[in-house]
Amino acid sequence: MKAIVHHRYGGPDELALADIPVPEPGKGEVRVRVLACAVNLSDWEYLTGSPFYARMVGGLRRPKRPVLGSDIVGVIDRLGPGVTGFEPGQRIMGDFVMTRGGFAEYACVSADHMIDAPDDLSDEIAACLPQAGGIAVWGTRDLSAGANVLINGAGGGSGTMALHLAKAAGARVTTVDNKGKIGWLSSLGADAVIDYRETDFTETGERWDRVLDMVATRGPARIARALAPGGSYRAVGGEVGVLLSLLAANPLYRLRDKSLGMLLVPSGRDLTARVARMAMEGMIVPHLEDVLPLSAVPDALRRTGAGEVRGKLVIRP
Repeated sequence: MKAIVHHRYGGPDELALADIPVPEPGKGEVRVRVLACAVNLSDWEYLTGSPFYARMVGGLRRPKRPVLGSDIVGVIDRLGPGVTGFEPGQRIMGDFVMTRGGFAEYACVSADHMIDAPDDLSDEIAACLPQAGGIAVWGTRDLSAGANVLINGAGGGSGTMALHLAKAAGARVTTVDNKGKIGWLSSLGADAVIDYRETDFTETGERWDRVLDMVATRGPARIARALAPGGSYRAVGGEVGVLLSLLAANPLYRLRDKSLGMLLVPSGRDLTARVARMAMEGMIVPHLEDVLPLSAVPDALRRTGAGEVRGKLVIRP
């Protein structure tokens, strides 16, 4: 089968289109013929081996799994030992970030993490949802009308869906991204837009009730001054040192009625099913920039790592 593979950490130059054996499903797995697989920032992290937690999961010295791609929509081709409740020919979807394998014609995935892909969702839209949609839903839960919210890195897949959900909750939303996305984010409903290359949101003097940060680069003192009393900050990812400093400082800032931490998104089929239902009901809307062939994965990952993508890119093998 055709697949995009890498055997060393590095940039897109480490990726190659190759012929590799069709995988066999292990216990609790199914093999799927991949219909679509979204490109995520987590794929960039596993490609580069940075931040360090990507190596902790993906292999310290070299990648344990050569094929990236975790938000998979596919048709079941073969059942592994012990799998019940599914059958060949079923169209499924899921977030398989721990095992990956979606940038290929076939992938073996855990049956415990997949759901039936709803007929009302196209392959491409369904692929946009599991990881990015889960982050958006979890990062905006329990928002109340009138809340002042900031989304840093708002122009990607998670950020645009989080913007949609926050506005639907009645929040005032400030988005932060690069200059090329300013007008576009305003057209999506952002109340204010900041170009991070020109302005540091922590130095504007404004205070937010919730900050959702896709890539943490600022330490606790800077973040805390951007939070209103009772405010919370949650990082989706970032350098390990920055994340540890935020966690270590949280008890101190709790005394000041501010909360700093990571967004711990529950993985698995329950959240994926919830996101899929919300998409069918129009409550969450992924922004699909383009659908690309397997050969385009290196450039798609380069653009994702550089923050150039508006919403989501999807690969269709």
